Formats: sequence, C-alpha cells, structure tokens
Amino acid sequence: MIRQLSAFGLLCAVGLGALSVSAPAQAAGCSATVEANDAMQFSTRALSVPASCKEFEVTLKHTGQLPVVAMGHNFVVGKTADIGGINAEGMAAGAENDYVKPGDARVIAASSLVGGGQSTTVKIPVGKLKAGEDYTFVCTFPGHAAIMRGTLTLGQ
Repeated sequence: MIRQLSAFGLLCAVGLGALSVSAPAQAAGCSATVEANDAMQFSTRALSVPASCKEFEVTLKHTGQLPVVAMGHNFVVGKTADIGGINAEGMAAGAENDYVKPGDARVIAASSLVGGGQSTTVKIPVGKLKAGEDYTFVCTFPGHAAIMRGTLTLGQ
C-alpha cells in the first residue's frame, strides 16, 4: 500500500512538474510573468497584451541556477521583421549593454540581463503596438534567440 501511494505521489509530482514547464504566462490584467531556465526556454511562446492597458509589465524570472555570464536571459520586444537586426546588433553591443544596442529605435521594450534565481521587470508601452502588426519577444543573449522567442499580439 505504501509503495502504491509513493508511486502515485511520484507520478503526480512528475506530472505537475511537466505542467509548470509548458504553462502559459501568468497574466493578470496589464501584467504577466514569464519564466526562463538553464535549458534556454521561456515558459510561454505567446503573450496577448490587452489594448486597454497603457503599459504592459512583464516580469522575467530566471528559474535556473547558472550565473548571468554563462546563461543570462533578457526579454526584448520588437516587430517580427526587425528581430534579426535587433539580435545581431544586440550581440555586438555586448553584456555591458544587456545585449541590446543602446538607442535602437526598433526595440519597443527590453529588460536587463538576469542569471539564475534573479528576476527583472520590463514595461511595454502599449501605445507603440498596433493591431494586426506582428511582434516577437526574444532573448538576445548570444545564441539564445533561435530558441528563446515567442509572439506578442495586441489583443482587444
């Protein structure tokens, strides 16, 4: 009986762990929480920003353990067509600029870099978003943008 309960408990824990990896961003009105980990993954691949918000606040939580120099993450938003250039020029800007080119007009919003156990918040000015336009959020730490990306849309 104890073995059956232990096996059941283990299966539940594994199942709940799998759910937390693929869960959508925690959205509450004009804010969301997005997690990033040491496996170069965001916890969501899509965010919808309510048009009624003046600002949309995203809290990026790095749930991993690796330091920022080895596995740093940021949260950068731009038009989908601009993301390649934002990423390339961000990498050239270096860690001292959080891998975001200073003054890059294509960047709608960008957070600072965080390492394992850290979090940061970025405010997206909703007035800069247009209905029907394609937006992408990405991590511009070198080598991460190919995997760590998602879509951002302006909702109703």
